[in-house]
Amino acid sequence: MADILTIHFQKSRNNGGDVEEVTYPTGNKGVAYVTFEDQEVVESVLKKDDHQLEDKRLSQPYPLRVTPYSEKVFSSVTSVLNMSVFKDQFVLEDLVEEMKKQSRDLSFGPLQSDGQIAVQGSFPAIKLLRDFLLLKAKSLSEKDNREESKSHQRLRRRLQEDRRTTERRNFVPDGDGGKQVVVLDTDIYHYMKHFFPWIFQENDVAISAVTDGDITTVCVENAGRADAGQVSSVKKKIEDQSIKLHSVLRKIRVSFKECPRDEKQRHKWVCERLKSSYPQVLVIPHDAHIEVIGFSSDIFEFTKEMSSKSLTR
Repeated sequence: MADILTIHFQKSRNNGGDVEEVTYPTGNKGVAYVTFEDQEVVESVLKKDDHQLEDKRLSQPYPLRVTPYSEKVFSSVTSVLNMSVFKDQFVLEDLVEEMKKQSRDLSFGPLQSDGQIAVQGSFPAIKLLRDFLLLKAKSLSEKDNREESKSHQRLRRRLQEDRRTTERRNFVPDGDGGKQVVVLDTDIYHYMKHFFPWIFQENDVAISAVTDGDITTVCVENAGRADAGQVSSVKKKIEDQSIKLHSVLRKIRVSFKECPRDEKQRHKWVCERLKSSYPQVLVIPHDAHIEVIGFSSDIFEFTKEMSSKSLTR
């Protein structure tokens, strides 16, 4: 595959040029890293809209998604929306098309017969979509200021149920009083706690977190004389920092599942030795794998060096 990719990116019809190195396979399934000798070739390759990988050794052509090396990785969050709550007020197909125009950074699955649709993208983008749908629901309720019909009552109840479900994956709206809540990707949360601990420290404000798999819910509330503005300010700092990290961090999982025990220990030993050389990389060890989180260039060099040292030790 590395040879096939090298040939593809050297061809002039693909806006290619001299390839210095192709790394494949990598820690991310289906992902290869291509290094060119000239930066101008990189820019030229990225300008080509449609890359089709073709070779006589392949059974068929395969489309390639070509992106800059700094591509954000924490973007594959999936939520399933129950659009049936709007079926009495909108043509669902038209509403979905409007959603697609409003949220061009999201990927939408097909609209199912029961009104459900899968949406994939970053936390911030899904939050914006959620806000858009809540505004739609609000506009419906405002049409009947004095008397809600039974269908509107059902809509509001079902929307609240759906909202509770989707918000467990995305950002949660402010609670009553001085308590406010935000939901983070767990990897982002761990990175922030390790490298930006001061964000979770504020006088007269209590910050707690509950992790449930890929999702971590952070609660910010008054613990003394803090007013609502101070609580909101702390919440905003957490949100702003998480959004910045969404756009620049990536994660690679190094699996040891099929490795013998001594090889697992060797990998973990190498990771510990490399930490000092990569101060902005977070290594999270697990029994069957290691997760490496950091900036794209650091991750690439870290895993490359880890592989080399694990083999040569």
